Amino acid sequence: MSPTDTLVGQLVESVREISGFPECRNTSKKMYGNLVRRVKLLSPLFEELKDSDEELQENELRAFESLRIALDSSKELLRSVSEGSKVYQALERDKIADKFRQITEQIEAALNMIPYDKLDISEEVQEQIELVHAQFKRAKGKRDSPDVQLEVDLTIAQKEKDPDIAVLKRLSEKLQLRTINDLKKESLAFHEMVIASGGDPGDHFEKMSSLLKKLNVCVLTENTETDTSESVKGLIKHRSPVIPDDFRCPISLELMKDPVIVSTGQTYERSCIQKWLDAGHKTCPKTQQTLLHTALTPNYVLKSLIALWCESNGVELPKKQGDCRNKKSGICISDCDRAAIVALLQKLESRNPEQQRAASGELRLLAKRNADNRVCIAEAGAIPLLVELLSSSDSRTQEHAVTALLNLSINEANKGSIVNAGAIPDIVDVLKNGSMEARENAAATLFSLSVVDENKVKIGAAGAIPALIDLLCQGTPRGKKDAATAIFNLSIYQGNKARAVKAGIVPPLMSFLKDAGGGMVDEALAILAILASHQEGKMAIGQAEPFPVLVEVIRTGSPRNRENAAAVLWSLCTADVQHLEAAKELGAEEALKELSESGTDRAKRKAGNLLELLQQSEVVSSL
Repeated sequence: MSPTDTLVGQLVESVREISGFPECRNTSKKMYGNLVRRVKLLSPLFEELKDSDEELQENELRAFESLRIALDSSKELLRSVSEGSKVYQALERDKIADKFRQITEQIEAALNMIPYDKLDISEEVQEQIELVHAQFKRAKGKRDSPDVQLEVDLTIAQKEKDPDIAVLKRLSEKLQLRTINDLKKESLAFHEMVIASGGDPGDHFEKMSSLLKKLNVCVLTENTETDTSESVKGLIKHRSPVIPDDFRCPISLELMKDPVIVSTGQTYERSCIQKWLDAGHKTCPKTQQTLLHTALTPNYVLKSLIALWCESNGVELPKKQGDCRNKKSGICISDCDRAAIVALLQKLESRNPEQQRAASGELRLLAKRNADNRVCIAEAGAIPLLVELLSSSDSRTQEHAVTALLNLSINEANKGSIVNAGAIPDIVDVLKNGSMEARENAAATLFSLSVVDENKVKIGAAGAIPALIDLLCQGTPRGKKDAATAIFNLSIYQGNKARAVKAGIVPPLMSFLKDAGGGMVDEALAILAILASHQEGKMAIGQAEPFPVLVEVIRTGSPRNRENAAAVLWSLCTADVQHLEAAKELGAEEALKELSESGTDRAKRKAGNLLELLQQSEVVSSL
């Protein structure tokens, strides 16, 4: 098969797959539908090329290869929106919109490279493709109007402990989370998100969990949809004590008190599935599929539904076995977990490499599981032992140790204990020399510790910033984001801004900023905005020819990115006529006028200040 046949076949298949995506009904509905519709219109071009006997020339092959890459990116985005968490997409609607804009730009750029008049296609198809190209071109610079009601409702639902039921009803409708089945699917999507993020979905976890619980209340009390199971309807209506099948563990058939999801998507009672795994089984008991991993993700949606069902039916909530009171902290810790932690600490002290590796791995998982364990592990004296293992010659043990400290540092009191144990230099050493996963988690740990202002100074003095910049340049996508987050937080301290500039932070940030498809534009702009307030940072940014891309972001970026780009531009242009002229020549004035009317409050202020500078420079030049 010739290169032309192969490439055209791939393009035909991509359009076929995209055309087969289901209709989208969430907050991304319009962008999703527009992209699918426009891609479908490309089908006649590829079908005619498929039937043609002519081979594509080298420049034509390059153009269609660029289009194939753009369509592959489209498939990934459409699939993530179609199958992903609706709550996450609502909370991150600006970022999702940015991704659709970036895909639109990629497809338009690829279409722009294609010499239609030289292809063996009919005039009719050529006219249609030129119209499609024009649609992508118009869409490239177009921004959808914000859904003001959605933004207001999300803000209220997140801030208020007991939001008005009308707000929750509107959100339930807007997010298409109207039935128990909808919520179960959302729970599975959330589970996939947790697994994809390595078990740590980051800042969104608390927001998503809280919002889902509130929506659960709304759905259970107001739900009248036909796809709700008849058993649950009957329970709500007649207060029947019969336990719904969905609330029973498939192993014990008892009402679940701590439901968890395994890698196949099935939910079990934690203690039951743990016994199954401990017995050496590697399969899902219900489906018999081989488990890809043995991580257990809490099913918060189902747990909340069970709690609400128990409350509305007068059923006593299930109690965990073996609960006890931790007198020192006032937190309930199970006897089993306490005994396990003590045993694990003994293994850490054993000097046996295999025992240390296994024990540090177990502590890593226990510390991730819940807040109670984080307190108990720290009070048992694990932190100094884990810090000692940061210098282990066994890379896996080192990785477990730094990740366990990361999980423990979520507790505010533990941050001080970790720093007091002398962990910072060792964490920096892991950041420099560890495995990639260990380096990523070391960066995340430094970010967590740097929340305390005095730690920003200690971390910067320990040489973390050059190592973070190295990870920013060479890491995985996740590693780059961990590094960027840590650098941003550390740079709040003035002394660290100078360290970052001297270590060469500006060139990679500018590279990220110019690569719209690289996924690091948000982080790059946020760091540049904070560095631009420092004299050395301002000089380094000014020397990197930033004006074309800054003006373009102000013109077409997301609200937050436009705000940060305006802040950087303001810092550069203040008291610098040459920079001001450079921005003016690139059409900054028109972009700033639009920003002063439609941007965030901070963006409006920065845009107004910049417009005043531009006007003053015109007055001066006319004298």
